[in-house]
Formats: sequence, structure tokens, C-alpha cells
Amino acid sequence: MSTKIQQFWQDFCAANDLKEVKYKDAFQFGVSADWLAELVVEGKKTATTSGFVFYEIEKEALPEAGEYSIVLDGQEEPVAVIQIQSVEVVPMNEVTEDFALAEGEGDYHYWWDAHEEFFTGLLKDNDLEFSPDMLVVCERFKKVYPN
Repeated sequence: MSTKIQQFWQDFCAANDLKEVKYKDAFQFGVSADWLAELVVEGKKTATTSGFVFYEIEKEALPEAGEYSIVLDGQEEPVAVIQIQSVEVVPMNEVTEDFALAEGEGDYHYWWDAHEEFFTGLLKDNDLEFSPDMLVVCERFKKVYPN
């Protein structure tokens, strides 16, 4: 873990008088990390969608409400701390327009096309195929730092 990430987390904890609190992950969003990180910083991106199957493949626990994460830009510099508000697993073709818009990247059709392309590539790497009813993990979050 980089010292910049650790310092960013310590600054967040100090600013919010938090002790003994940990963050789950420090990560980049998607394939356009700088743009997506900026959307988070601006408060325009308050949701994200990931493929359920990838949690199974990587034997990773699903995110949980209340968890903190650090968002990184394209240079892996920390830019924001987010806190998960809700997590729901649904078929991709049942994701609501309201949720897709909360991702802050464009309209529903843009959301669908971008996610279908992204998931298709990742699934292919695992010898799997995209399906419109594949299960996805829909997370809503809020940016809690910087204010």
C-alpha cells in the first residue's frame, strides 16, 4: 500500500474523528479511471455496477453497506473516500434507469452499452459469455471525503 493512500486515509479519519476504522479497498473505477474518479469527486457518480460472477471467481465477499473505500485516479493517486450506502444483486436487464443515471456517465443506453462491452471482455477472459440477465452487483455510495 502506498504511503499516499495511507496518509489520505489517516487525514480522512482525523478530519472525522474516526478511530479503529478500516477501509476495504483502494481502487480505480473501470477503464476510464481519471474521468470516473473526477465524477466521484464532483458528486456526479454515486453508484457503480460490477459482475456478480467475478466475486465468485475471485472468492471475494460482496461489498456491504457502511464499508469505506478509497477511489484512485489513473495514476493510482487517492482522490476520494466513499462509503457504501446499499448493495443489491439483480439481473442486469432489471437495473433501473434511475440507478444507471446515478453512475453519472450518461443516459441508460450509454450505461448499458458500456457495461455490456466491459463485462463481455472480462467474461471472455474467463471463458464465459455475456448474457443480458447476468447477475450484477449494484452499489450506491456517497463521497465522504474530501467534503
